[in-house]
Amino acid sequence: MLQDPNLVTRQEVEANFDSTVREDIEKFREAAKTYIAGELTDDQFRAQRLRRGVYSQRQPGVHMIRTKIPGGILTADQMDNLAEVADTFAEGKGHLTTRQNMQYHFIPLPQVADLLHKLADARLTTREACYNTVRNVTASPLSGLLADEAFDVQPHVRAVSLAFLHNELTDSLPRKFKIAFFSGGKQDDMALAIHDFGATAVIRDGKRGFRTVIGGGLGPLPNEAALLDEFLPEEQLVPRIEAVIMLFSQYGNRGNKNKARLKFVLRERGFEWVKQTIEANYAGILANGGTLTPQIVPENFGGFQSVTPALGDGGQLPVLGATPVDPEFDRWLESNVREQKQPGYAVVTIRVPQGNMVATEMRALAQLSRDAGDSIVRVDIDQNIHLAFIPVNNLRRVFAALQTAGLAASGAGELVDTVSCPGAYSCNLALTKSMNLAAAMSEAVSSYTDKQVRGLSVKVSGCPNSCGQHWIGSLGFYGNSRKVDGKEVPFYMMMLGGGYDGEGMLRFGLAISSLPAKLAPVAARRVLDHFIVNREEGESFRDYVLRNKVAFFKTMLADLAKPTEYSDEWFMDWGDSENYSLQLGRGECAS
Repeated sequence: MLQDPNLVTRQEVEANFDSTVREDIEKFREAAKTYIAGELTDDQFRAQRLRRGVYSQRQPGVHMIRTKIPGGILTADQMDNLAEVADTFAEGKGHLTTRQNMQYHFIPLPQVADLLHKLADARLTTREACYNTVRNVTASPLSGLLADEAFDVQPHVRAVSLAFLHNELTDSLPRKFKIAFFSGGKQDDMALAIHDFGATAVIRDGKRGFRTVIGGGLGPLPNEAALLDEFLPEEQLVPRIEAVIMLFSQYGNRGNKNKARLKFVLRERGFEWVKQTIEANYAGILANGGTLTPQIVPENFGGFQSVTPALGDGGQLPVLGATPVDPEFDRWLESNVREQKQPGYAVVTIRVPQGNMVATEMRALAQLSRDAGDSIVRVDIDQNIHLAFIPVNNLRRVFAALQTAGLAASGAGELVDTVSCPGAYSCNLALTKSMNLAAAMSEAVSSYTDKQVRGLSVKVSGCPNSCGQHWIGSLGFYGNSRKVDGKEVPFYMMMLGGGYDGEGMLRFGLAISSLPAKLAPVAARRVLDHFIVNREEGESFRDYVLRNKVAFFKTMLADLAKPTEYSDEWFMDWGDSENYSLQLGRGECAS
């Protein structure tokens, strides 16, 4: 970055971080005590909780705590810290989200402040992971490792994250504001089109900058982001984002949370008006000053050194004998390993089914990153983990270590690697137990060997709000319910054809039919089997869906959507032994 009076050094930022965070946690502790004493109402306390990343759950008396992992980058020590938090406060469990957060569930309110302090010990924070704020800033955790990328965006992720943390402008927006970075290579996939602000790394005439888009979002009414800048110099990134946030703060709908996202401002006022207003805000910021930009330099960002380790012998890895023929290793090598742009090194991807981890797994990966890689644990938006800078001659030993830890499943990024939000496991708004369907779906599609089919994706949400990103899955599902013979039955709306088109543009899936939850895997296999037999040469799955049209798939699945008879088990959600009952609380994802 260029030197500028609006820059603040990393040392200055970090000097203020600890004291600011600790003071804020103690403020929350006092507010929680006041609430427990009955001196604050639920509504008065709600904003206090949510600003600190503390959600209510559908189970009374306990909370979900969301920890931000900017850009998906953790040191091994931070991963150990997350494991310690899981063991101390959350029965040894954690959940990775589709926005590079770690969530803990079932935390009693009196324990929350202590949990937040434990995270702060490793410079991790939950502040503004929820509520009407700038949420966790996401990016490919492999940025800096990909051969065709424009440049490493992770330093900018850290700068933007710190610039808008504890910022008065972003403390109480009309609704949440989501930012994502894309490093500009074909191997990077950050779905910029679904974010309020997206930045793609580009180089023009030897100068680094960003192509920017605004106004994307999912939820019940998805919207594709619109182009704001073809080229924005990198040093102007924070002022440009601030100009967009200023517009959103002033003109976002504060009276109706269902229409409060930035995408609705674009729909109602038009893009030209929005752009003109942003330009006016931007000019004012450049003339009069705005949010200070943290000066985060590539060689030391986020509190750790970004270095290329020397090729070593993997001292703590298992010692292997003669190399046997091992089909499991070969399959894992095919699906879970990719070469880095740094010669001699590879990235290993660890599948984390539905994003659910236990503390022993967290510690195992932290240690493996030390023993075999660069001591960094990388978390992606598909709820998986990457270890990088693995010497290629150590891959078989790393695989053996992962087998010992129970983390050597192949199929990363493939059809079996389903994505899911927590659903009715904890969420007040969820209608169905989406994680359980995702697990059942993974099992149902595990036998496919067709390479094109294996390359598809399944994404599941427990309600229409799309935390599981069902709109952009090859096969997407979101929970709903129906009544049959006076009894409630869990259903899922099936969507087909989401993802990237032939031009590399992100597209939303088409809504097909609502199906009983227990029949969703049957429907998925029926569609996939038809695709294998009836696809045209060179045809993508999305093009196959568009060619056949919604009416065709409705007819194909009609007997599943409206069965003539219902089995007793269909009245139960996946993973349940009792009949389904629709239970909703006050949703806080719109808070």
